[in-house]
Amino acid sequence: MSDPVSILLVSGSTRAASGNTAVLRTAAAVAPAGVRTELHLGLAELPAFNPELDVEPLPPPVARLRARIAAADAVLFCTPEYAGALPGSFKNLLDWTVGGGEMYRKPVAWLNVAPEGRGDGASAELAVVLGYLGTEVIEAACVRLTLAPGAVGGDGTATDPTYRDALAAVLRTVQHHVAGAART
Repeated sequence: MSDPVSILLVSGSTRAASGNTAVLRTAAAVAPAGVRTELHLGLAELPAFNPELDVEPLPPPVARLRARIAAADAVLFCTPEYAGALPGSFKNLLDWTVGGGEMYRKPVAWLNVAPEGRGDGASAELAVVLGYLGTEVIEAACVRLTLAPGAVGGDGTATDPTYRDALAAVLRTVQHHVAGAART
């Protein structure tokens, strides 16, 4: 039996009650057999990116982020859109990944949980940044799964079984992509 596929889940929101984070918590809860997830919640801990600090020893939150990325087989992002673009704190996280090289050729995907007509600016900007990082975008796993108001239960996860199934399907898509790449 092969090792499980490890997927790092990264929220682009610093809000405690973020719908984006709730979706990633749900993904962790519904991870299919053969998938191991880890939720990265250190976005607010990262210092503002400064190239002069991008040297060893790295600031501890940056070192933890880069180690998690390096250890993961793939990364799944879920981010809100602020003013038509990525939130500044999330862009800061991505900036910290440039100098380390951990994202290079890393399979990645993202979820857009905004209602139709919103969130497209953040998704488009994320695609550009991930292209500059040299990632391997898993197009089939980059999907819009709108999170309806009131869809998150007391445990911080989405309650709708259909929604949960759709998230499990995204994780299976990432899993199959990684497993297929490992065979080639």
